[in-house]
Amino acid sequence: MEDVHSGALLKDIAYDQIKEHILEEVFEPGRFLSERELIELLQMSKTPIKSALTRLETEGFVTVSSKQGIIINDLALGRILDIYDLRVALETFNIQEILGRLTEGQSDQLLSNLQETEEIVGRLDVKAFAKADHRFHLLLCSFAGNQEITRVLLNYQDHLLRITLRHLRKEPNRMEGFLQDHKEIFEQLKEGDAACIERMRAHLQGSKSKLFR
Repeated sequence: MEDVHSGALLKDIAYDQIKEHILEEVFEPGRFLSERELIELLQMSKTPIKSALTRLETEGFVTVSSKQGIIINDLALGRILDIYDLRVALETFNIQEILGRLTEGQSDQLLSNLQETEEIVGRLDVKAFAKADHRFHLLLCSFAGNQEITRVLLNYQDHLLRITLRHLRKEPNRMEGFLQDHKEIFEQLKEGDAACIERMRAHLQGSKSKLFR
């Protein structure tokens, strides 16, 4: 019998592994799963798997039905558009808050992220790029210092990662354009140029439009 500590650990492992399969679309949208499949895949008992599924259902990744089993949810088009509109509002606010007060240490963190991202683009690693791309935006969010905005953006991070991965797999060369946007935002921000606010808006609006063509 699992003790409390191992049970807690197992439910986290189950959550991470199931979510990774959803983000990677190994479990593609619309697919039906059974508990039995997950038990065999993860080599775990029902208890941690049920706990992981409850958490994933709360976050909108799955729907658990007593009749149909476990259904992998997709994000509705309208919700994706709404998330991007929310990002535009919040992330342009973040840039305004940072403008003129970017520290040397913060600048170094952004530069390190851009250098890492450039290396990733060179090897066309879509998964690593999507994560580095999101880290750039979350760094800016942390520098702005509004904990509620950070909480909201973190809440959507995995859904955004899933969308980004799906579309970059179709056209991995888009990574270069996204990286160039980040470089320009960084340079303008470092110089205290208010143009970085509209540059961020254009970057996010452009990202949104690219998802649908």
